[in-house]
Amino acid sequence: MMHWLLLFSAIAAGCVRILVCMSLILSLLPAKKPGTQSMALAAAGAAVLSAGLFLTGMPDVYRAALESVWITVCSNRFQQTDTRISLFISIFYEIGVLFWQFLFAAWSGVLFHSPAFLDNETGCGQIAVWLLHGLLIVLALSFFKPTFRFASGIVLAGFLAVVSLSEQTALTIADDTLDMWTILAVVLMMSVLVFRISRQYEMEKELAKLKSEQAELLERDYTSLNNAYAIHAKLFHDVHNHIGVLRQLLSHQKVKEAMQYLDELQAPVQEITDTVWTGDETIDYLINSKAAAAKANGIQYQAQVEFPRHMNLRSADLCAILGNLLDNALEAAKQTPETQERFIRLTIRRIHQMLVIKTENSFAASPIQEHGILKTTKEDGGLHGWGLKSAQAAAEKYDGMVQTSYTEHVFRAVVTLSYQGVSAK
Repeated sequence: MMHWLLLFSAIAAGCVRILVCMSLILSLLPAKKPGTQSMALAAAGAAVLSAGLFLTGMPDVYRAALESVWITVCSNRFQQTDTRISLFISIFYEIGVLFWQFLFAAWSGVLFHSPAFLDNETGCGQIAVWLLHGLLIVLALSFFKPTFRFASGIVLAGFLAVVSLSEQTALTIADDTLDMWTILAVVLMMSVLVFRISRQYEMEKELAKLKSEQAELLERDYTSLNNAYAIHAKLFHDVHNHIGVLRQLLSHQKVKEAMQYLDELQAPVQEITDTVWTGDETIDYLINSKAAAAKANGIQYQAQVEFPRHMNLRSADLCAILGNLLDNALEAAKQTPETQERFIRLTIRRIHQMLVIKTENSFAASPIQEHGILKTTKEDGGLHGWGLKSAQAAAEKYDGMVQTSYTEHVFRAVVTLSYQGVSAK
């Protein structure tokens, strides 16, 4: 009877370890949340693995190694994580579980003056096992997200606990065993530090790449802005010539010819009168240049702008946010097969000390998400796929955020920014 209870305990404990580790990976990495079916498959594999290891009587070290491999496979397949970092986390997670299982058993033995807690095949040993696994279940169900400080505190507490075991006299533990667990405690502390450094390096590399892409996007828009100003300067420079021609025609009573001349001038003048003036030259250019691009592609373009004057939002950051949102909207709307269904709606509103920028557009296919992040549908890659990241980075400077959502026919991106008024001087 005891044999079957131990088998059931081994299977249940194996399922707990693997599912908790997958939850840990989800909280530490930009991983996809696995579905119920995926978790069931991972648990089924854990059950088969645990049963096989128990029936063959293999040591815990082999169990930890095989479970690490299975966790890595499941994370890569169901959560779409990087294989190397998943393997790193799973290995040291298994070492940590073994380490704390020993500590729970040893200190329970010290407390009750019984070496039976160190034997997993006894009732006392199973109590120690499930004290640890019960705690793992509680942490997983509470959706606790471990931080670097928390992880460092845990491994430091473990190190002090194993060192303290050598000073107690209530339970006899071999020196070799204590030395082994002391070394593993140091290894765990080093692994937490290495993981921290690795994550910090990845974040800095991502930020550096993001800044580079953002700089290129800003340079592109500012170059276009300068070109637009040059064209407008030429138009205003020629105004006195146009007036001279009209005066000459009217002085000779050539009213019909004067009207035809005015009609020729009306198109560019009409474009200027349609301009949305916000008081910020960069925003004015972006809104109207994207309107021209939308018109060229048969896209209905609407802009409702309520823009505050004299605020602390930098033009470069607004350019990164608005330019990228409108670029994404144009790209998606162009792919809508029916021309009459193509549209872009831009709304900019101020609510107290909050600026809200919203774009809505049509789209042909549902956006692709990878690790919970929207991914570009362009085949050439290049600068594509960095638009929302660049906008998010700019928004965070003003305690803001970028939120996206979509229904069957409309994709929506909303940016909120906190701003403060500044002196007009």
